[in-house]
Amino acid sequence: MFDRVAERYDLLNDALSLGMDHRWRRAVARAVDGGSGQLVLDLAAGTGTSSRAFVRRGARCVACDFSLGMLSVGARKPAAGLAFVGGDALVLPFRNEAFDVVTISFGLRNVADTGQALRELLRVTRPGGRLVICEFSHLPVHRLNDLYERYLAGVLPAVASRLSRNAEAYDYLAESIRDWPAQQVLAGQIAAAGWSGVSWRNLTLGVVALHEARRPG
Repeated sequence: MFDRVAERYDLLNDALSLGMDHRWRRAVARAVDGGSGQLVLDLAAGTGTSSRAFVRRGARCVACDFSLGMLSVGARKPAAGLAFVGGDALVLPFRNEAFDVVTISFGLRNVADTGQALRELLRVTRPGGRLVICEFSHLPVHRLNDLYERYLAGVLPAVASRLSRNAEAYDYLAESIRDWPAQQVLAGQIAAAGWSGVSWRNLTLGVVALHEARRPG
């Protein structure tokens, strides 16, 4: 599915989020703060949009994704300090304690086993290293959240059908966001996977949540 939408993926993200995706990715880049040559794993990196932001801030970055189609689109624009690697979030192709920071944006919903993915991210992070997760979430005000879910169910697929020949992918997007656990539930899952100091904050009223944690040292 992601291979089929790879060519217009970034354009559609911009249109469907009304440009808010740029603000969300800037918040992720600040949270990752992978300067001074730190090695960052950007999991579910897609075309490497977030990965390039990390490199611009001085990090070295591995952009890893299960969709080779997405990676191939991203690799057309090479950048110093950035490598594209195909891999499965449930069995990451990296050695233990390889990375200073691990991050995943808008991809944790798409893995088959959230807990296993979080444990794999823990395995490849050095002691004291950091986790940053940016994911769609739920608005804490129920009436606003109801309106948001109506947008997801109706408006988003309609707009996607005009901009993409693979609109069914965006039906899946709406369903996966609606079924995703609330912020505090995800925080509990992160802690259960072995991470410490778990915190989270809402972006855009809770449309997106940014979770952070550390691997115990």
